[in-house]
Amino acid sequence: MKNDLSSQWQYFLKNLGEWHGSFTQFSPQGEVANDTPSILSLVDRNNERQVYLTLRYLPRDRPASEINLDFFKDEKLPGQLLLFENGAFSQGASQWFSGSLFVGEFGLISEDRRLRMVMQFDRNDRCDRLTLIREKRAGSDRLERPPLTVEQLLGEWQGEATTLYPNSPTPETYSTHLKIEQANREQLCQTLSFGGGEKQRTITSTAQIQGSRLLFDSSPLPVQVLLLPDGASANCPLHIQPGHSFVLETGWLLEPQRRQRLIRSYNSQGQWTSLTLVNETKI
Repeated sequence: MKNDLSSQWQYFLKNLGEWHGSFTQFSPQGEVANDTPSILSLVDRNNERQVYLTLRYLPRDRPASEINLDFFKDEKLPGQLLLFENGAFSQGASQWFSGSLFVGEFGLISEDRRLRMVMQFDRNDRCDRLTLIREKRAGSDRLERPPLTVEQLLGEWQGEATTLYPNSPTPETYSTHLKIEQANREQLCQTLSFGGGEKQRTITSTAQIQGSRLLFDSSPLPVQVLLLPDGASANCPLHIQPGHSFVLETGWLLEPQRRQRLIRSYNSQGQWTSLTLVNETKI
């Protein structure tokens, strides 16, 4: 895998097609605020040198609206956008500033299905809303997956991670191991190990189980994971605070034993440092 301009364009082309889906907005507590059907079209216009994007919002209670954009092969893709070889991507701010609006977007792709997530923080640095976008190619009969549950996450997950760094052509690949156990009806424990040799790290954390919400509140920067429809999960801080590193993460349970996670990492100065795709299998 490469991180140069030409390779990134080829990975972008993995998303070509007409995608039918919906934009579902959730509150930070996981409550559905609204749902808007959509059609997204990514069309090759010039022998894979230009891609034309059309996004149509089709709300049930007001007129439709449309967004149109052009992307060109010889130009850098916008919005701090980085892609992986399978077409997965993320974009968002390269720097978080306290008091500013802050957004991160994630996209995962599997055959004729895509799952995208947009996480938004308000000017008080609090998680404001989450938008889950579930899509399938036009003509596909692939069904949506059931909502993610705690029981589906329990067990040991062995994975391989690929990390991309801004302005670096060299990705880093390493193994991961995630063990998730339920201590009791109200508490979940997880241990994550990643890297190798001198870089290996192990992080142990505990979450309170609150229905479809997992609250990791024992650290200085409380974090929650929402379990969402279509096997999706959203992991983010409740309140970003200066001086604390943090991650934004979207997960997708593709099959009972197979999961992907896409992680956008920021350091304690609020600077975006890396983007990681994890492919993991339950063992």
